[in-house]
Amino acid sequence: MISYEHYRLLCKAEVCRAIDENISRDALSVALDKRIEHAAEVATQIKYLGRARKKLPSYFDARCIIPSLAFEQSSSEECAAHKPLAGGSVLDLTCGLGVDALYLSRKFDRVVTIERDEVLAEVARENFRRLGAANIEVVCADSAAYVAECTDHFDWCYADPDRRGSKGEKLVRLEDCSPDMVALMPRLLTIADRVCIKASPIFDVEEAQHLFEGCSVEVVSLGDECKEVLIYIGGGDGGKLTATALGIGSYTLPAGSSEVFLAPEFKGETYRWLVQPDVALQKSRLARAHLAGKADIWSENGYGFAEERPENVIGRIYEIESIEPFEPKRLKREMKGRKMQILKRDFPLSTERLMAMTGLKEGGSGRVAFTTVGTNFLSIKLK
Repeated sequence: MISYEHYRLLCKAEVCRAIDENISRDALSVALDKRIEHAAEVATQIKYLGRARKKLPSYFDARCIIPSLAFEQSSSEECAAHKPLAGGSVLDLTCGLGVDALYLSRKFDRVVTIERDEVLAEVARENFRRLGAANIEVVCADSAAYVAECTDHFDWCYADPDRRGSKGEKLVRLEDCSPDMVALMPRLLTIADRVCIKASPIFDVEEAQHLFEGCSVEVVSLGDECKEVLIYIGGGDGGKLTATALGIGSYTLPAGSSEVFLAPEFKGETYRWLVQPDVALQKSRLARAHLAGKADIWSENGYGFAEERPENVIGRIYEIESIEPFEPKRLKREMKGRKMQILKRDFPLSTERLMAMTGLKEGGSGRVAFTTVGTNFLSIKLK
């Protein structure tokens, strides 16, 4: 973690000026430039600001201080902006780099954000100053201790618990993360009307509903990659399950819906369209419900098939050239050495094993998909 001396150095006017003047240069060339005072520190900030340019554009534009670990663990601005929290006041238990607090400050009159590391708390205050976020109060404290002694009341409490163990291992269970939101929940619901927890992208949605009866869960993806699992507690909405693909759309069902899906008949060559459900639908187990009446699908992890191009689908749609049984020898004769984009859903072989068996190479503009329907392995050439 960043030291206080390093933080003070990064706040110096001459260092800030050097960062701004060299922002477009390669970080390594800056580090080796003997004309630049504190070149190593300037170069490190240029490197992380460069990485932040897409993930955290506001932080890049404001030339914020970017500690490496805090950057890796932070939400993207696109995900932070999506969170549907708003009101008069919010308590953020896990400040870190402060990206979520920044976007909460645009939807709440008052934001109190807790950071247990003294230097990171100072970094957050300085960054919020540069970002013009004047309604955020950064408190350096242990979250559990702050909650135990808190006398204020908030509309919302938000937390993105630390999912790294003492040895750097990744944690998934909420009880293992810091703060322990399961243990804190009874107290939190006395100081806040509603609570939102950001869990690991691989956290199981059903586990959330077991831990917090009546909660709602939202799986958020960006670019077909699961980014966040958000758990909403309180509010009396009866519990919902939502898949959200940012920039595409959302699909919601009541939690615990008991819809029954019967395996459709596979219609082979009559299918003209392949539907790849967004990962948010897969993760939330809503793919089959979402595609009902639009495309035939045999598992939450598979592809959908349609005779007519479906509309309003959260996912990608490809036109089918042909559907054939998976026969590696035939594919090797036909496609050995060809560069193709290899798509794979609900299929037992790895991409590397597929390439070895078929002679395919990844790349190019053509596409071929592999999947399982019932007990049949299929290869699907796409236009």
